[in-house]
Amino acid sequence: MSHKLFLILHDIRSAHNVGAMIRTADGAGVSKIYFSGYTQAPAELGRQWKTDAEKSLAKTALGAEYGVPWERVSDLFELLATFRADGVEIVSLESDKKSVDYRSYKPRGDVALIVGNETEGVSPEVLEESDVVVEIPMRGAKESLNVSVATGIALFSLMSTIEKGANQ
Repeated sequence: MSHKLFLILHDIRSAHNVGAMIRTADGAGVSKIYFSGYTQAPAELGRQWKTDAEKSLAKTALGAEYGVPWERVSDLFELLATFRADGVEIVSLESDKKSVDYRSYKPRGDVALIVGNETEGVSPEVLEESDVVVEIPMRGAKESLNVSVATGIALFSLMSTIEKGANQ
């Protein structure tokens, strides 16, 4: 049985980062993307006039914003409650005292990956609602990667693990 991977982008400031994450989500096989907080969502398909942020997003997404199903949600915690009720494992990507190395995490079923703000990360309130918090170990002077780069690493790792589990 194949499991689904969902991506939640919460309070992402940069439309360029959002576009890059959409394009990466498409390549990784994400089932659906959710935009919450002030994260820029794509323009509706076919709309002629676009804001500067929508243009920036489209520039980096390169059409992937219309290839991956997406939804804007007004209440992140309501979405998380729905996922929990449906048995979806909620995973945050963040460096935290309870984080585990992303390479050691093994999904049990469907997964919703949450990534947060470029400078503040995933909020403590959202981390509390997470079943698991995963992190990418850093070896250099910087404490984190760009959010779109980190998201790409996590998505492809999760999808690889999900596919291995489905083939066993």
